[in-house]
Amino acid sequence: MPLYDCMLLFKPKLKKEPIMDLVQRIGKHVYSRNGVLTNIKAFEPIQLGYGIKKLDGRYFQAQLLQMTMMATPNINKELHYLNREDKLLRWLLVKHRNTQYGLDFFSEEDGRNEIMNMPGSSLFGSLSDEDDDDDDAEYEDEDGSSEERKEH
Repeated sequence: MPLYDCMLLFKPKLKKEPIMDLVQRIGKHVYSRNGVLTNIKAFEPIQLGYGIKKLDGRYFQAQLLQMTMMATPNINKELHYLNREDKLLRWLLVKHRNTQYGLDFFSEEDGRNEIMNMPGSSLFGSLSDEDDDDDDAEYEDEDGSSEERKEH
């Protein structure tokens, strides 16, 4: 099953309970299709780049919630009932690409012992004389020819 992120933009003045009710309904829907919710992140209220017009007004702020889930590929079609939710301003489902997880990750030949093959030095390489350049510098004249200057 592929990994998906479901981004939900809620109305700004909404209480916590209706948001959690909708998250619970989505989670039950995913679970009933043998999927798994792996992560839920709630963010601070955000300013929108433009107003989102709904029947009860135009909104310039929203509450953002991200749900990460493993679900069947037809989850996008199954979540279209969210279009009728009056609590939501927008929702978006994003599929993770080229993600390996579970036994698929460990069965890859090129990923095996990857940590063991890393060099023992620092992540940033050695902090030796790499930054030391020669005092010779190439400059380009106005006519386009290059000439090497040396400091005395």
